[in-house]
Amino acid sequence: MKLKANIESFVLVSLGILSAAMGIKGFLLSTKFIDGGVTGMSMLLAKTTGIPLAILIFLINFPFLILGYRQLGLIFAVKSALAIAGLSFCLAFMYFPDVTHDKGLTSVFGGIFIGIGGGLAIRGGAVLDGTEIAGMLVSKKMQLFKSRDVILVFNLMIFASAVFFLGVEPALYSIITYLGASKMIDFVLNGIEQYTGITVVSSKGDQIRRAISKRGRGVTVYEGKSGYGKDGHINAPRDIVFTVATRLEIPSIKREILDIDPAAFIVQHSIEDTSGGLVKRTGMH
Repeated sequence: MKLKANIESFVLVSLGILSAAMGIKGFLLSTKFIDGGVTGMSMLLAKTTGIPLAILIFLINFPFLILGYRQLGLIFAVKSALAIAGLSFCLAFMYFPDVTHDKGLTSVFGGIFIGIGGGLAIRGGAVLDGTEIAGMLVSKKMQLFKSRDVILVFNLMIFASAVFFLGVEPALYSIITYLGASKMIDFVLNGIEQYTGITVVSSKGDQIRRAISKRGRGVTVYEGKSGYGKDGHINAPRDIVFTVATRLEIPSIKREILDIDPAAFIVQHSIEDTSGGLVKRTGMH
């Protein structure tokens, strides 16, 4: 089992390296466009100083790898170091065709390939860009900021610098590249079948539970009490039903719940990932 997991991790990271290298070398290097994060910083320095990108990507990521080792462990740090070294090797020695000279296509598809590469590497237990590590560490130290906030500020500084060194138009196209890469990372990690959690508070919880179960979905039931009452007292116990479904199923599930109890209180929230339990449909229709 461990061997299978290691092989799967190796394949994912290898495909991620090739995809990211294709996005950088096959699309962006022939232009002034850059990506965000450490990769974008490396590309900006390479375009302004003449230092080879392959060297800069590894050197600038190295401090983040040390932080990753301290916070996330040796295996993660080694995998990420090998992944970034592999990306540097591909950029230095592998041939990738210059696919298109169209600026719009270059910015969009450059970001798509980089994002696919980054997402596959993360699924394989590594990173190709140390920005995620930095964002996570800063958010831990300064709880006022979330990881995404730190990454956003970091990228704003990079693109502001790109305006100064590369020009307004390349910087704007670079933002498109970064947005495309970010979306593709989310897509690779979460897939098209993104899950949504649904919590239902109702006096008819058992009927709602049975209706959801008939759809082949797992259901968790909590016992709760309503804290709102005209006399100021806690009301009688009632069931709180929780389930997870794909976003395509949400409208029909909500309609069915409201048909059972029009006064049901329904809360939805996005779920980044799931594992175990009865998440996939069981084949019931």
